[in-house]
Parts: sequence; C-alpha cells; structure tokens
Amino acid sequence: MRAAALASSSAIFSCLGASQALAHAGERGYVLLLPTGYYMAGGAAAVTASFLVLALLPPRVLERVATQRLALFSIGEPFGENARIVVSLLSFAVFAMLVAAGFLGSRDPLSNPLPLVVWTMLWVGLTLLQGLFGNLWASINPWYGPWRVVSALLPSAVQGRRLPVRLGYWPAVFLFFGFAWFELIDPAPDDPARLAWATGAYWLLAFVLMLVFGYDEWSRRGEFLSVFYRMVSRFAVVEATSTDGRSRLKLCWPGAKLWGEAALPASGMFFLILTLSSVSFDGLSHTFFWLGLNGINPLEFPGRSAVMGIGTAGLLGMFAVLSGAYLLAVFLGERLAGSRRPFWQTAGLLVWSIVPIALAYHFSHYLTALLVNGQYALVALSDPFSNGWDLFGTAGFEVGVGLVAGYESAWMLWNAQAAAIIGGHVLAVLIAHALAFRLHPTPSRAMLGQLPLTVLMVGYTVFGLWLLSTPTAG
Repeated sequence: MRAAALASSSAIFSCLGASQALAHAGERGYVLLLPTGYYMAGGAAAVTASFLVLALLPPRVLERVATQRLALFSIGEPFGENARIVVSLLSFAVFAMLVAAGFLGSRDPLSNPLPLVVWTMLWVGLTLLQGLFGNLWASINPWYGPWRVVSALLPSAVQGRRLPVRLGYWPAVFLFFGFAWFELIDPAPDDPARLAWATGAYWLLAFVLMLVFGYDEWSRRGEFLSVFYRMVSRFAVVEATSTDGRSRLKLCWPGAKLWGEAALPASGMFFLILTLSSVSFDGLSHTFFWLGLNGINPLEFPGRSAVMGIGTAGLLGMFAVLSGAYLLAVFLGERLAGSRRPFWQTAGLLVWSIVPIALAYHFSHYLTALLVNGQYALVALSDPFSNGWDLFGTAGFEVGVGLVAGYESAWMLWNAQAAAIIGGHVLAVLIAHALAFRLHPTPSRAMLGQLPLTVLMVGYTVFGLWLLSTPTAG
C-alpha cells in the first residue's frame, strides 16, 4: 500500500515538472501519502511526556545545564573587526553580482543564481546555519562593510539619529510581512529581473536608513533579516563572548542562551510569531484542504495571480490565529498560576520558546528545496550570466532530482522532517519550562502556568506533521 501510494506521488512529481515544482522553496514536488496517524499520535505523546518529566525536575538542574559551557578558542578583537569589514565588503560585491545576474542572466529561475541564492541559500540554508553556529549574518551581511566605508570617507552622510523607542520592532514586522507577501503571494517571486528590482531596492532602502539612524540602531530593530537572524541565532550551540580585547568561542546546549533572554516588547513578540506563521501558511496554502476550502480544484490550479486576494487574507489570518492562540495560552497560564505580573511582560518572555519551533518548521518545510535547489545553485553560481563560464568547476554538475523521488527517499525525508518537528516542540517545552521558573517562585505554579502553552505546542506538533503529510498542489 505504501509503495503504491508513493509511486503515485512520484508520478504526480513528474507531471508537475521540475522547474515549477522545485524553483520555489515552498512548493513540494510530491504528495507524501504515508500512514501518518501513528507519527502524529507519537509526536503528541512525546511533547506531553516531556512536559510531565520536566515537571519533576527541580529548577536548579535546568539552571545548571543552561550555564554549562565548553571553551573552544579565542581571536583578537582588532583582527575580528577588520575581517568583518572585509567579509561584508566581499558579501556586497557578491550581492551586486547577483543583482546584475538577475537583470542580465538567464530568465530560468533554476539557471539564474539570484532566485536560488535568495530563496534557497539565504532564506533556508543560512537560517539553519544561524540556528546552529550563531549570528554569522552580523559579519557577512552586505551592509556593514559599505556603511563603515561611507562613515569613514563621508562622516557628514551619517546622521546618527535615534530610532524612536516607541516604534520597537514594528518596522521589522512590516518589512518582514512585505517579504513574506512577496515570497508567498506575488505572482512571480522567482522571476530573476523582478527579484533583482526587489532586492536591489530593499538593499538601498536599508542602507539609507542605516545612514540616518546608524547601523546598530536600524539593524537591531528595523532591518528584518538582521532581526530574524539574530533571534534564531540565540538557539545556536556556539556562543561568542568578548573579554580583555579578545573574542572567545564556547559550546553550549541548544537553546541554552534563550533561558537568560530578556522579555521582548509586544512588537518583538509579534515579529517572532509572524515568522512562524508565514512558514506555516506557506505549507497550508498548497494543501488540497486549503484549495478546496476556497473553491479551487487542486488538480486545476489557476496560478498564483488568481489567488492573490485569498493568499493575502490567509497569510494575515494565519498570523492572527497563531497570535490569538499564543496570547490566550499565556493568559490562561497566568490565571492558573495566580500571577500578578504584567501580561505583556510574561508573553514577551515566553515567546522565546517559539524559536526552536520556527527552526524545526524551517528545516522540515524547506528540506526538499534545500536538497534539490541547492544543487541548482552550485551550477548557476559557476556560470551566473549563462555565458559559458565555469568559475568553480560546477557548471557541468548533473543535478540529482532523484534525491526527493521514490519510496526510500520519501520515507527517509518524512522521518527526518517528523523528527525535526517533534524535537523542536520538545525543546520548546523545555525552554518554556525554564522561562516559567523565572516568572513563578514555586515549581507547582510554574507547571500550571506552562500547561496551556504545552497544550498549544502539542496541537501545533500535530498540525505540523499533518502539513508534511497531506496532499499538496500549486
């Protein structure tokens, strides 16, 4: 039965065509028809069991685990700062080349490096690297080096105004929503020229705002990629600290740095929820369920331009539903625990537990795209303008689409994705439990305060596994 189901999935994959099915990070090329009920039940049981086990642990055990560090090595600050400027300038040069390739290179999204780098290597690959190794983006982003050069050569161009505190993270929230809308709703986000205009304009906008408000000020609360990458990097197992003019690298447990984070303002909380809801809607919007709900025959998908209104409403609706569910869980938890703390302070602290869930969804939802489109990126980067270059010796590399086709591949992918979803939610429960001890003085009140949030995480575990297993189209 499984083999027949997956054989039909492979047939659907072939009919869709590799170009359309693989060009965009959210468009899965096959329908995974495995009996997933056991996985969903097991995932829900694992998350619930982790909550019950953690309820028996004394707070000092979690605190001791969170503070454990393993020293690696250190580097001098001057060398580190100079290297950061050079690397950022090189990053800007690569970015300029990619934008030029978007205008002048191939019109095929799988042959032009710009869509592949933006949607696969940057949005997918770098996000996962940030969650593993820490804030690499702070050194490799294409703004810091040019900003330092302009600051040194034209000091008068740097105004250094203060970004109003009352704005919080709202600039990043609205900019990220624009990014998500372009990725998920726009009719042609993979079109190289269209994407070149969008990325070039955004780089220029962010750079001007960095000159106005200062690099640190705008990248901390306004530039959405920097905000997002910095938040997910708090889950990383590598930690960098600066003392005595040297930067020291240490290893820590996954998520250990989140346990000491300060509460986010409401705008920062909504930013984190928006990042998770956008990836969730990306998965939902391709399901037969969603298309049928909106009166669309999944086998006769009319194209993205025909569903822009529905997609926009769905993206906003997913954000509203997830925000409402999270705030309700926090509210009920505080009532159960008898807390008198300010509600928004509690919600802004516990929202850090979303980070491992967001990373798990990122891995699971985009895994097939990373495996296949990552290979296309190797080919396209070697010949960015499609004029016969072979810069890295990979222009003739044969892309192995078979990585995501067939029974064995589908089985392995499903298990990796399911393990990430379940593991991410288990870690989220662990982090939420540790944060709850900071809010409530006794273990019993901390457990009661976390109970509704755990129920929400159990439900989201089942939802995530359903998204991975249900038939998709479009």
